[in-house]
Amino acid sequence: MTVANIERLVSIMARLRDPKTGCEWDTVQTFETIAPYTIEEAYEVADAIQRGDMAELQDELGDLLLQVVFHSRMAEEAGHFALADVIDSISDKMERRHPHLFLGASEGGHHLWEQIKAAEREAKGHESARAISALEGVALGLPALLRAEKLQKRAARTGFDWPDAGGARAKIDEELAEVEAADTPEARAEEIGDLLFAVVNWARKQGVDAEAALRGANAKFERRFKAMEAEAGDAFEGLDLDAKEVLWQGAKRAG
Repeated sequence: MTVANIERLVSIMARLRDPKTGCEWDTVQTFETIAPYTIEEAYEVADAIQRGDMAELQDELGDLLLQVVFHSRMAEEAGHFALADVIDSISDKMERRHPHLFLGASEGGHHLWEQIKAAEREAKGHESARAISALEGVALGLPALLRAEKLQKRAARTGFDWPDAGGARAKIDEELAEVEAADTPEARAEEIGDLLFAVVNWARKQGVDAEAALRGANAKFERRFKAMEAEAGDAFEGLDLDAKEVLWQGAKRAG
């Protein structure tokens, strides 16, 4: 990669965003309208990795990079920062978080990563003159399961955690009972949220990444359901539930 590669992409985005001669779609976008695309592109990168498709990964990484350039261009237009500032910021952060490699420190390594991050959060808190929570900085835009796990891990560092998986497992039973006792749609939705949170906590205590586990379950369901459709052909939708269950069991045996 050369500077020219980046400059070409930056130039393309500047032309797309030109208020007089740019693309009619690109010129009216905002941070808020582009954010969903940014999240979608990140998921498509993860999907390409999971499928082991390197050609697709190259393409999706390009789409994700475009999102960074797009946001940076909008910020530059508003006078906030430019792409160069984004690159400098992450470069500074990586050097700061690896002091033994870049800053001549005698100690470093991954075991200090969270300590350095915590110090950075504290410094930001002092700058904004507000108290810092242990949960500070867990992005609202994360997938809900992933965010739940990150919140739980942050809380656990303060000692607020079950000592073993047994307590987390018992919490699931407690939350399930509260779901069944809920007497309004609003209460039921709230209690199901608590139940999901408890399941994520139990998965964490088992050393399981809940987000990855659910992605795997989704992929497995999709694979088996498509196998059912392929087996039954056009008759699939007209089959009764018992017949579909037979097909499902066959798909499960096949993997």
